[in-house]
Amino acid sequence: MRTGRYRRTTKETDISVSIDLDGEKGVSVATNMPFFDHMLTAMGRHGAIGLEVQAEGDLAIDSHHTVEDTGIVLGTALKEAIGDGRGIRRFAHTAVPMDEAIATITLDCGGRGYLVWEDAFSDMPLGGAIPGNLIEHFFYSLCTHAGITAHISVRGANDHHACEAAFKAFGVALRSATARDEKRNDIPSTKGVL
Repeated sequence: MRTGRYRRTTKETDISVSIDLDGEKGVSVATNMPFFDHMLTAMGRHGAIGLEVQAEGDLAIDSHHTVEDTGIVLGTALKEAIGDGRGIRRFAHTAVPMDEAIATITLDCGGRGYLVWEDAFSDMPLGGAIPGNLIEHFFYSLCTHAGITAHISVRGANDHHACEAAFKAFGVALRSATARDEKRNDIPSTKGVL
């Protein structure tokens, strides 16, 4: 079973995520932030993964807690879905363009969470509600809780295009890194564990 499910409830948010690395369930996202829904949906669709996200948060304050906690919950569910990593490819590299923008992502689903991030977002909030630097924080939360090392580089003149390219590229790279490797059925590490 390459699935994971996690729910986290705090005084600021109530978020549940279900993920299926083999894409059996389709994609359904509801965070009460249409732009964020659009980004997560793009990640799930282009990653060919089953993804369900339900999020309620203190959006009257701002989007920070909901975006950050969604990354935490998604990362935790993803870690469960990857499990011990037996038979996966583990590494992936991809570049996804969107008009003038491009996102390049390299992943290692090796059990160690780390993020190297480069972007060129302006100071304007994405989708009218999400500061550009919060996108980095989302990926940081996701990667550190999933045990994924990610190097993400995003550039483009249009922030929407650049952000969407990043989410699509992450999905594509995740699909490749977690795909079953036909040449092996062991854990892809010289240590014997991820």
